[in-house]
Amino acid sequence: MDTPVSVQVVPRAVMQDQQTTRIKDALENVSGVRPQTSLGRGHGFLIRGFRNQRVFRNGLVAGGISIGEAPEFDTANLQSVEVLKGPAAILFGRIEPGGMINVVTKRPEDTPHYSLEQRFGSYDFYRTEWDATGAITEDRSWSYRFAGAYQNNESFRDFNFNDRILVQPSVTWRPTDATEMTLEVEALYQEYQADRGLFAIGDRPAPIPISRSFIDPDDPIDTLSRVNLGFTLSHAFNETWTLRNRFLASFNEDDNFSVKPANAFTVQQFLDPGTGNRTYLRNIFSQAAESETYTTNLDLTGNLELWGTRHQTLVGFDFLRSTGTYLTRGNFLSPVPGLEIDIYNPVYGIDRSFYANALATPFPAGRNHSYFRDEWYGVYFQDHITLWDKLHILGGGRYDWATTGRGLGDSFSAAEADLPSREDEAFSPRVGILYQPWYWLSVYGNWTTSFGANNAITGSGATVDPEIGEQFEAGLKTELFDQRLTTTLAYYHLTKENILTRDFSSPDPNAVAPIGEARSQGIELDVSGQITDELSLIGSYAFTDARITKDNEGRQGNRMNNVPEHAGSLWLKYDIRRYEPLNGLSFGAGVFIAGQREGDDANTFVLPGYVRLDAFAAYRYRLGDANLIAQFNIRNLLDKTYYESTDPFQSAPPRVGIYPGAPLMAMGSIRLEF
Repeated sequence: MDTPVSVQVVPRAVMQDQQTTRIKDALENVSGVRPQTSLGRGHGFLIRGFRNQRVFRNGLVAGGISIGEAPEFDTANLQSVEVLKGPAAILFGRIEPGGMINVVTKRPEDTPHYSLEQRFGSYDFYRTEWDATGAITEDRSWSYRFAGAYQNNESFRDFNFNDRILVQPSVTWRPTDATEMTLEVEALYQEYQADRGLFAIGDRPAPIPISRSFIDPDDPIDTLSRVNLGFTLSHAFNETWTLRNRFLASFNEDDNFSVKPANAFTVQQFLDPGTGNRTYLRNIFSQAAESETYTTNLDLTGNLELWGTRHQTLVGFDFLRSTGTYLTRGNFLSPVPGLEIDIYNPVYGIDRSFYANALATPFPAGRNHSYFRDEWYGVYFQDHITLWDKLHILGGGRYDWATTGRGLGDSFSAAEADLPSREDEAFSPRVGILYQPWYWLSVYGNWTTSFGANNAITGSGATVDPEIGEQFEAGLKTELFDQRLTTTLAYYHLTKENILTRDFSSPDPNAVAPIGEARSQGIELDVSGQITDELSLIGSYAFTDARITKDNEGRQGNRMNNVPEHAGSLWLKYDIRRYEPLNGLSFGAGVFIAGQREGDDANTFVLPGYVRLDAFAAYRYRLGDANLIAQFNIRNLLDKTYYESTDPFQSAPPRVGIYPGAPLMAMGSIRLEF
C-alpha cells in the first residue's frame, strides 16, 4: 500500500489449491502475464506484451541470459511467485520492460513441520512431493529444510512424456539475533520429448486433432539439468542499518533432438503443394546448450528519521557473469527424403540411420558452435520518503556497465578466439509518488526506464544497440474487509526500442534483426485475499493494446504476437468452518479467459480466444497432531480445445510452432502433514 508500483504475488496456498507443478500455471492468476513456450516446455513469458525469458530466483538471475529459454522451475520448493510490473523492478537490473518474475524458495524454519503428498491423474500422471523442516540444534541456531518432488507422466500429445526429479536441501545458521546465513542447493534433472507443436493453414491452426504429433515415437530422449547453489547473509548492525549479501551460481544443460518441419525459415515450403498440402516435409535437428551464471549483490538498507520525515534508504552493488555454448547439428533447411508424413493419416517409424546422419552433420557447416559471454556491473540507490504518514515519494535508479560477446566456430576454442565484444553503459532512473488519503486507499504514479544489452549480431556480423524501455504508470490500491482483500488497478504506457527477432534470411541460426520499436498500453486489475472467513479469491483482468510502432519490414501498426486484447481469471475458494459435520471440507472453481491473439508479428494468422473452467474439492481430516488431506482437481472441466501460444522464433517460426492447451485432465492427491 506504500509502494508506487504494481506488485502481485501468487502464494503457496493458491499453488496448492490449483495443484500447479510449474510456474507457468501459477502465473495464470496474474494480470498481463502470458506463457510463450518453445518446444512445448513451460519457459518464457509475455508481461505487458513484451517477452521475458529471464526468471529471478530470490532476487538474482537464474540461468544464462543469452542462451535460449529461461530455466525450468518446478513448484515443489517454492513459497511464492512474485511479479513486479513494468521497469519498476529496475533496481534488480537486467529485466525486460514488461516486468520481472521472481520465484521465492522455501527456507529452513526452526519449528518442525513435515509433509508427504502423492498425486495421480490423467495420462498416467504420478507425482510425489515432500517437505521437511526443523531445528538441528537444541538452541535452534541451526535449522534445515529438505523439499523436492519426483514426477512421471505421459501427455495428451502423442509420444510426449516427462520424467523429472527435483531436490533442494538447505541449512540456516543464526549465530546471533542480528546475523543469519542460509546455504541451499537445488538440483533438477528431466527427461522429456521436445514437442514441435502444431501448425497453421491459412489464418488459423490446422484442423487436425490437438493430440497429433509430427515428431516420432523413436526419437532419442531429450535431457535437461539444472543446479542452483545459493547463499544469503544478513546482518543488522543496529536498529537502523542492515547489510545483506546474496550469491547464486546456476549451471544449466539442455540437449534435445527433434524431427522438425523443413524448410524452417520459409514456412510455406513445409507442406508439399504437389500433394494438395497434406504432406509434411521434415528434417532432423539437434541442439545442445550449456551455461554457467554467477551473480551476487551487496545491499545496505537503513531506516532513518530526518527533519520530521521517515526514510527507507537502500544502496547496493551487483555483479553478473554468464558464459555459455550452443551447438547445432542436423539441418534447418532442406527436406530429407524419406521423412515426409501425411498430416491427416500419419504413419510413424523413422530408421535410426537418419538420426545418426543428423548427429554427424554440423549446421551451419564450420560455424555450428556458438559461445556467449555476458558481464554486468551495476550500482543502485533508492530512497522511500514518508511524510505525514500519507505521502510517499520514491526516488532512485541504477547505473549499468555491460560487456557482451558472441563467437562462432567448429569448437569452443575457435568460437572464443572469434569472440566480438561490445561495451554499453547507461543510467536508469526510477521515480514514483503515492498518496494515501485513507488507510484503505492509495493513489500512485511512477516513471521508470530500463536498459538491456543485446548479446547478438546481425547477419552481416554487426553488434546491436541495447534495448531501452520507458514506462508511465498510474493507479490505485485498496485494502478492504479489514485489510484482508487487496486490489490494484493500474494504467500504463510502455515503449521499447531495439527489439530483436530472428533473421531467417541469414544462414546463421543465431542472426538477429532489430524490429525497431513497440508500444504497449493498457489497464490491469488484480484482486486477492479473503472476503469472509470462508470465502477467498484471486482474480485478474487485463486490457492490453500492444503494437509494433517502428519496423524495418513494414509491420508498423501490427499487433504484437500472442498478446490478447482482453484476458482475465477468477479463482474462488470456499472453506466450510461453521458446520461441524462438514468442517474441513473446501471446494472452489476458476475461470481463465483469453481473447483472440495474433500468432506472429506479421499478423498472418490468429489463435482463437478461449474460456477454460477448472474446479477442485478437498477434505482435511484431523489425525491427532497430523492432518490428512484428500484433494481432487479437474482442469478444463468443459474439455474445450484451445491454443496457449506460438513459438517465439526460439526454435521454430510461429506458424509451425503452435502449442495447444491440454483437454480435460483430472488429478487426485493424498497429503499427510504433521
